[in-house]
Amino acid sequence: MLSVMTTNSLVSNWLQVLQTQNLEEGRRVDLLSRWLLIVRASVFPMTLFSACVGGLLAARGGNADWGLFALAAFGLLVAHAANNMINDYFDTDSGVDTEGYVRTQYAPHPILSGLISKRGLIAAIALANVVDLLILIYFVELRGPMVAWFAMGGLFISVFYVAPPLRLKHHGLGEPGVFIVWGPLMVGGTCYVATGAAPADVLLASLPYALLVTSVLFGKHIDKIEADSAKGIRTLPVILGPTRALRWAKAMMVVFYPATGALVLAGLLTPWALLVLAGLPMLRETLATLSEPPPDEAPEGFPLWPLWYVAWAFRHTRRAGGLFVLALALDLLVPLSLPF
Repeated sequence: MLSVMTTNSLVSNWLQVLQTQNLEEGRRVDLLSRWLLIVRASVFPMTLFSACVGGLLAARGGNADWGLFALAAFGLLVAHAANNMINDYFDTDSGVDTEGYVRTQYAPHPILSGLISKRGLIAAIALANVVDLLILIYFVELRGPMVAWFAMGGLFISVFYVAPPLRLKHHGLGEPGVFIVWGPLMVGGTCYVATGAAPADVLLASLPYALLVTSVLFGKHIDKIEADSAKGIRTLPVILGPTRALRWAKAMMVVFYPATGALVLAGLLTPWALLVLAGLPMLRETLATLSEPPPDEAPEGFPLWPLWYVAWAFRHTRRAGGLFVLALALDLLVPLSLPF
């Protein structure tokens, strides 16, 4: 039996990986920490929030199946894990991820850091996709073939984000792809699984949160503009240039708030959604920080260095997205409506 000290050490490892996508030098990499690093579990909250938005919007009609929602959320997390592993595999296989490239600097690379072999990564990708295929077959039997359209759309963008021949990321199409996947596909798909329908108002309500997730990817690609340009990878920030790309990233963070307010005025969300306004102080801090040049060295305790913009964008997305999910949950407990 593990001692209390050993158990505490393991839990500390897991929390550190989930918070920073790294383990401090000298810490032993236990089995679970290894897999949390391989699948990049630190970014899973973005997917979990999308699933929760879909499930909570579905529950407004009173006929949502919570068991199916939970299974859909699990399937989405497995799909996100597969997506991250696919990206690392193809970027390594194509020569994009190499020693010294940004991907190997901010966190351990599954293959290049020795966490897993190429063959092992392929096996893990295959296993994740088999699990999701079994879940999809079950959903199709229950809800019909429309579920497959949501799943296959997400799988297509996930695989060809970096895989040949399309390599969406290399042609400025990765960011729009992420907007579609983490918005209408994940939210609409979860709602459809839970209720058998994905109304237009649910798809529209997914868009503000999709902007937040896309701002995170913009931040990451802004951090990598020089490295990606040198390798001929034309992400949208590379195409736009650093100044315009940063304006776009900031705009997406800002637009989340009036977009949510517009959905409330249109009656697609209830006044509880205005709880997201509690994220404005962090928005102001984020915008002010990103308006200044990045520091020359990592601030003490700063994760993901040498990435800078993505860490701040993710921090804001986690706060604003969490408030959005909380508002939807509160609306189920204490329904509110506009007085007009």
